[in-house]
Amino acid sequence: MTIRKQANHLIHEKSPYLLQHAYNPVNWHPWGAEAFAKAQADNKPIFLSIGYSTCHWCHVMERESFEDQEVAALLNRYFVAIKVDREERPDIDHIYMEFCQALTGSGGWPLTILMTPEKRPFFAGTYFPKTRRYGRQGLVEILEQVGALWAEDDRKLREAADEIFDAVHAHTRTKDGTTTGTSVFGQDSSGFKAEGTKLLNDAFSRLAHSFDSRYGGFGQAPKFPSPHIIGFLLRYALSEPDSTALTMARKTLDGMARGGMYDHIGFGFARYSTDQKWLVPHFEKMLYDNALLAYVYLEGYQLTHEEPYRRVAEEIFTYVERDMTAPEGGFYSAEDADSEGVEGKFYVWSPEEVLEILGLDQGKLYCTVYDITAGGNFEGKNIPNLIKTDLISLARDYGIDLNELQARLAQARQTLFEAREKRIHPHKDDKILTSWNGLMIAALAKGAQILQDNRLLRLAKQAAVFILKNLRREDGRLLARYRDGEAAYSAYLDDYAFFIWGLLELYSATGESDYLKIALDLQQDQDRLFRDEEQGSYYLTGADSEELLLRPHEAYDGATPSGNSVSALNLLKFARLTGAPEWNEIADKVLSALMVSAADYPTGYTATLQALQFSLYPGQEIVLASRAQAQELSSFRQTFFSDLRPYSTILYQNGTLKEIPWLRDYPIPEDGVTAYVCENFACRQPVSTVAEFETMISQ
Repeated sequence: MTIRKQANHLIHEKSPYLLQHAYNPVNWHPWGAEAFAKAQADNKPIFLSIGYSTCHWCHVMERESFEDQEVAALLNRYFVAIKVDREERPDIDHIYMEFCQALTGSGGWPLTILMTPEKRPFFAGTYFPKTRRYGRQGLVEILEQVGALWAEDDRKLREAADEIFDAVHAHTRTKDGTTTGTSVFGQDSSGFKAEGTKLLNDAFSRLAHSFDSRYGGFGQAPKFPSPHIIGFLLRYALSEPDSTALTMARKTLDGMARGGMYDHIGFGFARYSTDQKWLVPHFEKMLYDNALLAYVYLEGYQLTHEEPYRRVAEEIFTYVERDMTAPEGGFYSAEDADSEGVEGKFYVWSPEEVLEILGLDQGKLYCTVYDITAGGNFEGKNIPNLIKTDLISLARDYGIDLNELQARLAQARQTLFEAREKRIHPHKDDKILTSWNGLMIAALAKGAQILQDNRLLRLAKQAAVFILKNLRREDGRLLARYRDGEAAYSAYLDDYAFFIWGLLELYSATGESDYLKIALDLQQDQDRLFRDEEQGSYYLTGADSEELLLRPHEAYDGATPSGNSVSALNLLKFARLTGAPEWNEIADKVLSALMVSAADYPTGYTATLQALQFSLYPGQEIVLASRAQAQELSSFRQTFFSDLRPYSTILYQNGTLKEIPWLRDYPIPEDGVTAYVCENFACRQPVSTVAEFETMISQ
């Protein structure tokens, strides 16, 4: 007899994560007034569970507990249960993660919070098994104890929640620097430079101390890619060429690309490596990781001109276009680690499978190169990787040149990819987030700049058009999430900051003034909605957003750079591009506020440090004057983007930027391009040939 499952209150949601739980026997509610009113009316505590649809341990906890009738009965009896998708509601996630970290010393997902109907937590944790296991308290035990305590005397738990709230609130204000608002650098420029340089050197020293010289990366296992650390090191190498910064960056880029964290068959990076070697990934693939990694591999290519870095970036874009692009033009959020309920099943191989698909000779070659063995390197199966492979030596052993070996491997990869496509794919989270799309737009536009690839430009433009059409209200307010025809949730700081970044990169790639104009409009909206006038930086949520327990700031650069870090750099670029002093004034306040947080732990703020580097080191302000899309313009662009110039800006004078009045002083030639280059507050004689331009910007 088939038992027909009954849907709970999540059934009408759009979030793939919430919909995954819509038929749990737990009577889940989405976050909202209805759930909190029920908790108040029934005088029940709230069981808040926060996760996301491609989270492995979220799946485990669902299978063990939320699909279990015993656990569901306890939750439904004693609690009002609420599910939140952290990717839709980063504001809620941020607040309750603060409580979890304060109470337990760590955090992660699934995030489990027990709290009063007034939304104040009294218990926090992450994954809990159904019954005591792995040294962890069992969920059944927790639910029974808390249910009994609340029924006996809920006042004690409410008082504990109030004490916890007061302590976390005080700690959060101090940590975010919201009680000071003063610059750590003082007011004079010499003090700013000295203190800023000291902070940069301190960050580098700490990274050098934790650097893994054998495999790249920082610290032991698990290892996260943290592309903003690499971006900081590439910039540090420019100012300190005698340091080991470039060696550290290259070793890390090489290690990640050779390891199993990189999908050598279908391309793209997994979220992180569970081991020191970058061999065994946590198999989920996130859009934001691949955007940020593509961007930093492109910067590595600009600095070193080494083809492998270019190839990795191009392959990431191939993956994104093929598997993560919506027909309407935006980019999906993530792919799961699990398929058929097993982590990594989609990605691993046995030697027998490879030999059957490729044939004996080609199969043996592939297995030798990519470490496919009978014993396996992951739970009896194999994750293809190049950690121990020396292709030059192998080519010599096989008596062929390196190009032929690589051609044979490329053919084998394509054959294996086609075979793998027939497997059951991992779940894809197909919601479209403004913030993560902004990151991918920035990466694609960066790729278009460097690689002169119109395909990448087309993808970036399509995504920008999609956001402006579907995730921007008529009054100009950005929204955060689109899925299944519905746009929802007032956009957060990251949505504004990351999308503005993408628009600035698109402007640099194309010279189309609308991108810069829209970016400026959005920056003005961001200042109006998110600015903390007292502290100087930006809140995570807008002034028009739902009022929550706290209104958080975010300064720490975690899996993604903070919205404040990216905003600081955006503002500095606006100041250079427009010449408007107000952007510099705002940027200074944001950066000064961020430095309060960065001073004690600079390695956790390396995107902030990139903004600091931009403010400290001289760059070039370049104006390219020409008729719209003059034929020679692409050659000037290619020359400018051929090397890493992270502190330089490029502005196009084609008569369409009325918002920058001083551009009228730069005449547009009848034909060709005139390049104007300024540096260190001095401008040079304009030039009109690519050779002269190259000489000028290379000095």
